[in-house]
Formats: sequence, C-alpha cells, structure tokens
Amino acid sequence: MTNPSPLAVAVVDITDPDDPRVDDFRDLNSVDRRPDLPALPGGRVGKGLVIAEGVLVAQRMIASRFAPHAFLGVDKRLGELSRLDGGLVVSDDPAAVPFYRTTADVMADVVGFHLNRGVLGVARRPAGLDPAAIIADARTVAVLEGVNDHENIGSIFRNAAGLGVDAVLFGAGTADPLYRRSVRVSMGHVLLVPFAALPDWPAELKLLSDNGFQTISLTPDPAAVPLAQAVAAQRVAFLVGAEGPGLSETAMRASDIRARIPMSRGTDSLNVATAAAISFYERVRVTQG
Repeated sequence: MTNPSPLAVAVVDITDPDDPRVDDFRDLNSVDRRPDLPALPGGRVGKGLVIAEGVLVAQRMIASRFAPHAFLGVDKRLGELSRLDGGLVVSDDPAAVPFYRTTADVMADVVGFHLNRGVLGVARRPAGLDPAAIIADARTVAVLEGVNDHENIGSIFRNAAGLGVDAVLFGAGTADPLYRRSVRVSMGHVLLVPFAALPDWPAELKLLSDNGFQTISLTPDPAAVPLAQAVAAQRVAFLVGAEGPGLSETAMRASDIRARIPMSRGTDSLNVATAAAISFYERVRVTQG
C-alpha cells in the first residue's frame, strides 16, 4: 500500500441492532437484501456497496480509491486499526467518518451471523476505470473471460497483487469482482489492483495488441506451446477462462498465442486461479531471473 495516511473516524456507540445508522451493514448473508448487490430480485436497484471484512482488508480499503464512508466493529478491532500505518485515528470532529462501535452480539444481529473478523468497512462504488488508462504503463495484465466464481476472482486478484500483475481486464460473462466474497478472498487486493471491463468482447482485445501486448490464451490443449516459451515479451496479457469450459474459441482466435502448463499423471488442467498464479510466477521468473 502506498498511502500511509490514517483516516479520521468519529466513534459512535451502537447498542440497538435495529439502529438505522448501521443499515449499510445489515443482512450480509441475505440473497435478496445484501447491501453489496447492485441489482436485487424483481429488477429492484440494490445499494451495490463494497464491504471490507477484517482489519487488513479494512486497511487496504482505506488506502484504495474505494473511500469508506462508515465502519462497524468491536472496540478491540478499532484499537488494532488505530495502531496500523494507514489505519484509523480517532477524532472529535463530528464530520469524520463514523466508526460504529458495538459488541460482538449486536454486530452479529446486524450482519446476520457472528463475524470473527470483528470489523467491517463500507464504501460506495466509484466510477469504473478506463481500460486504456490502466494498461498505459502496464507490463503484465490478466484478462478474464467467463470467470463466474467469486472465490476464483478473489484468488486471482490476490495472486495478481503478489506476482507483479499491473491490471485486470474483464471480458464477457465474468462475475462481479466487488461482491463481498471476492473482496474477502482477495484480502482486499481487488480494491488496490486496477481493473476495468471490456464490454465489446472480444473485439476490444485489439486494445492490447495496439498497445504492444502479446496476448496469451491459457489452454490445456497439448498442441499449445509450453508456458515458459510464451512469457518473455516486453508486454504480456494472460487470458484465462472459466472452470470447465475455459476460454471460448473466439477469444483464443483473437489472441496471439496459445500456451499450456505442462501437466503430469493424466491431469488435464488446474483450477483457474492456480493456473493464473503459475502463469504470473513464470512471467516473473523468466523476465526477472
């Protein structure tokens, strides 16, 4: 994280789980009322909020473009966040971001389950980023098509953050990266690694080619080149697809090269997040020695 500045919060004690001031944290497990849903059943508009769970993820939210507008948590977690660089500082300013301090039992009543992590941050979604802008200075990019499992998306972002991927682009059929589970599994890195959608899919892969990227489709096809032979270009974009079907043939035809991870013992493929991590690591290994 590059922003060590703490965020000022005003502590507000909450004793009633029905207090409307904590509505943005309510019913996190509800399939039709969760505050992180942009759209609700029946065509209703949801809040579409971004939820950070736990001290480290809340710290990363503070450092991100997803500016938190409230926190809910127990006093112990407030203390932990107050001791972290880039965490929280308690202020007497009533205009500061509220930290709704409560007990574990009241918090459980609000969110709908007992939250071991003891603190939540909540932010509104900012405007989406421009794909051209986030790849302008990038050397390594991940491109997802049809990845509809939120835990896989979260894992890919965590892998991307740890293994030098500069940006993530979303093609057709990819699930919401700001769903609560994705944010949690990514350990908050989905809030820090820039991402953007490519709505005209796969035609917008031309954006990568026009900017000097070699686009690599990951596939278990034995006719594809071994991964290590495909990752040395100055700028590389890895395309990964959903569990099971993988990348569409249309997307693979639009890429420059098809590459495979050599497998053994009759295994044909790996989990998409694992395959992405291996690809990111191989890129680091080959280009940085």
